[in-house]
Amino acid sequence: ESATRAIAMGAYDFYKKPVDIDERGLIVARAFHLHEIEEENRRLETGATGTVLGSIITSADEMLKVGKTIERVASADVSVMLLGASVTGKELLARAVHEKSGRKGAFVAINCAAIPENLLEAELFGYERGAFTGAVKSNVGKFELAEGGTLFLDEVGDIPLPLQVKLLRFLQERVIERIGGRAGIAVDTRIVCATHQDLDAMTADGRFREDLYYRLAEIVVKI
Repeated sequence: ESATRAIAMGAYDFYKKPVDIDERGLIVARAFHLHEIEEENRRLETGATGTVLGSIITSADEMLKVGKTIERVASADVSVMLLGASVTGKELLARAVHEKSGRKGAFVAINCAAIPENLLEAELFGYERGAFTGAVKSNVGKFELAEGGTLFLDEVGDIPLPLQVKLLRFLQERVIERIGGRAGIAVDTRIVCATHQDLDAMTADGRFREDLYYRLAEIVVKI
């Protein structure tokens, strides 16, 4: 009868004597876990979520803080590096940086890990007619396509060292050269990049240029 009354009054469980400390600990742990699940369900039912930057819906305080950081830094004309695991929404945040920046040009994204090393330079910088076999006409690269806008370099840690030198030159001088070209082309393109890799460790063992790292990471946002 006591157990029935206790459960009816809202008790999670009813424990009989004699006391077993380990078993009682498991009951209490399960009760806390159930409470957390019920609280989460209540939040979802009442729509207690926040919208980050107009495109990401979340109830996580951490992501809401990231969104506020993005809003603060978007208008600054500096390079932004987004650090976080894969599939955490880095491209959505990069796009939000562009949208909040007020830049009138396009948002252009490229996954540096998905393009073979020998093609990545051509994709980024473009090439002139006759620069290599098969180059039957000149081609504009991603830097020029993002003129006046933002170029998002996803998985920037996968850029090979020789190409890192050309990227560093652009960040220093805001000028690019197409493959096979001789004239510099001034480009007003903002860089936002992302990676899931440990760039500090990569710079320490020489796989990523330290000077490039500091140019890209003028503002760092961890997700």
